[in-house]
Amino acid sequence: MDALVANFPTLLLVITRISSFFVTVPLFSYRTIPNNLKIGLAVLLSFLVSTSMKLPVVEIDDVYLMLVLKEAMVGLSIGLIAFIMMSAIQIAGGFIDFQMGFAIVNVIDPQTGAQGPIMGQYFYVIALLLLLTFNGHHLLLDGIYYSYKIVPITSVANFPFGSEHLVEYFVRTFNSMFIIAFQMAAPVVGTLFLVDLALGIVARTVPQLNIFVVGLPLKILVSLVLIAISMSAFSLVLNNLFQQVIEVMRGLMEIIGGV
Repeated sequence: MDALVANFPTLLLVITRISSFFVTVPLFSYRTIPNNLKIGLAVLLSFLVSTSMKLPVVEIDDVYLMLVLKEAMVGLSIGLIAFIMMSAIQIAGGFIDFQMGFAIVNVIDPQTGAQGPIMGQYFYVIALLLLLTFNGHHLLLDGIYYSYKIVPITSVANFPFGSEHLVEYFVRTFNSMFIIAFQMAAPVVGTLFLVDLALGIVARTVPQLNIFVVGLPLKILVSLVLIAISMSAFSLVLNNLFQQVIEVMRGLMEIIGGV
């Protein structure tokens, strides 16, 4: 009992980081998952971390509140950067929707409660299924579990929040996210550009043809055929994306931990 009371401040710090991680990380932060389940999973994982890893004993003193705030910022940042990389799927769907003519239509994402493109939601649902298939949720949990080996919980000195290296890392992550989104959407977008070019030539040669009536169904048909053909390679692209998510999380933890 005395050991439990002595380790309670450390356990509270662990719960703060992991529960903050669950607020922003993909899959675990979705509104369709009950809050009771999120809290229970965070407490259970925190207990496993505190018992399986040799964490230093922390006492409640003047800097304890700063430690709690630091742990919350660490968890939020790690989950947020993973969410940024996963947003490449939504951005790619937005590129495709713009070329297909679906840009004026948005749907409500039940997971986040935000509006998103139709094809982006379609790709994102497939990505979540593949994330579970590839055991990506295990990799996310491993990331927050082993973060305690990189980012200690006992010090707030030289903490890099607000430093130029951390800001530069987030900017480069945004840049990588948009590059990945463009690469995912490039086959469909490029083909639809050629379709637009062909329709423009037809409109010039056959002015009697209402190109707007013919063009929109044709572009939708071509897009669906291309998506069906490229779906086999979509899983390979997503597997690469999941690996990059883990690498980005580790890179952020190394910056925060000063490694």
